[in-house]
Amino acid sequence: MVLLKRILDEKITGEETTMKLKDITTIVGLVLVAGFVALTLSLSAGAASVSASSARNGQLHLTKECSEYTGLPGSFCTFTSSNLEQIPAFLSKVFYDQARGIPAGLLDSNVVLDAGNGNRAVGRCTLDMGTGRGLCTFSDGTGELTGFEARVDVNCAGGSCSWDGTYRFNPQPQR
Repeated sequence: MVLLKRILDEKITGEETTMKLKDITTIVGLVLVAGFVALTLSLSAGAASVSASSARNGQLHLTKECSEYTGLPGSFCTFTSSNLEQIPAFLSKVFYDQARGIPAGLLDSNVVLDAGNGNRAVGRCTLDMGTGRGLCTFSDGTGELTGFEARVDVNCAGGSCSWDGTYRFNPQPQR
């Protein structure tokens, strides 16, 4: 800018003007290149964060044992295996809010998946007590389970219960 003002104020002519204009062209070109590089880096950083967050989904496989489950509200089962580090085996429990048998022949309950240390997810499970098969869904959570969503098929037909399905972590806005 200073150089352009000087050229206009002093009315530089001839070879010196050509040289000054070349300098201005070079400076403008460098500024444009620097701006393009900055834009490219900021866009690729955004793409990296998007791909990192999209990697937070996949298959969910859990096994639980229910020796502590009484069928009454507040009873629970303990997960004995987990393929998701946010739900550690033997520390994580699922608590049932409603009693078994209401409606008849079903366990249909709000649930809290408690993974310890304030890491919890909320959801709902429905299980046909006659077949031992059902469905659990989770819609959100706290701590390391913030944004946790899952849909799992439940199979309790042979003693232990398996949960197999999919999960994802939805990015949450800053609060």
